[in-house]
Amino acid sequence: MTDIHPPASTDLDNVPREVKVAHLRNMVEALRIADEVAEKGYLITSAELADLMDVNASAVTSRGDHWVWRNWVVSRVRREGNQILWQLERVD
Repeated sequence: MTDIHPPASTDLDNVPREVKVAHLRNMVEALRIADEVAEKGYLITSAELADLMDVNASAVTSRGDHWVWRNWVVSRVRREGNQILWQLERVD
């Protein structure tokens, strides 16, 4: 997924509409992926979850074992080797 972000500016009125719409499309696609991960019961790594959330991997692991991100409860399930695996559960 190509990641297009509007410039880090307090004046988003100067950002072209196409850039804003592309950012929204990418965000919606990430949310759809999160829904599918939750629905199918897939476990994902910290790096994969960080990519999905568009944050640094350390921001995922520093949140603890159980927390909320948008419409999902994120739970640390287990460790496999050097990978932490997470599960998403949809909440409304």
